[in-house]
This record gives sequence, C-alpha cells and structure tokens, in this order.
Amino acid sequence: MSTTWLLIGLLTVGTVAIKSIGPIALGGRDLPPRLEGVVARLAPSLLAALVVVDLFAGEDRTLTVDETVVGVIAAGAALAARLPIVAVVAIAAAVTAGVRAVV
Repeated sequence: MSTTWLLIGLLTVGTVAIKSIGPIALGGRDLPPRLEGVVARLAPSLLAALVVVDLFAGEDRTLTVDETVVGVIAAGAALAARLPIVAVVAIAAAVTAGVRAVV
C-alpha cells in the first residue's frame, strides 16, 4: 500500500471518529441555544477563511494581491448588482483574464 492510500485511510478513520463524537456525547439531547449559534456560523466562517487564505497567500507565507483578487472583486460587484450567477462567473473570468493579459 502506498503512503498516499495509507494517509487517505487514516484521514477517513479520523473523520468518522470526529463526526461520531457529537452524537455519542449528546446522546439525543439538543444543543444549548448558544452553542447552536456557534455551530451555525462555523461552516460559513471556515469557508470564508479558506477563500481568503487561498486568495491572498503567496509563496513563503507572504501576502500577495494578483489578478485573482481583481476577479473576485468583480464577482462581488456583480453579485451586489444581483446579476444571474452565470453572468457573475462570466464577468469574473473575463476580468481575471483581462488583467492577466495586461500584466
């Protein structure tokens, strides 16, 4: 078995273990309201953090601003204008490609 498959297997077992801790610990009881609010905000904030890190992370842990940032800003502006998602994607791709062509 290669190292990659071993790692995938270990991560799978770890994920199942982590996901099973909650139901086992709660035993069918509801979460307290305060904790429900934290859990509800956890996934969106984690996704936002991952997007920001992927967008601004450069080599050697540096902060970079490149054409992808301009594309995301254009997508945000298109979303703010309530354009259809197909138009948002097209605008973001076009702006990113345009900036790459210029730079």
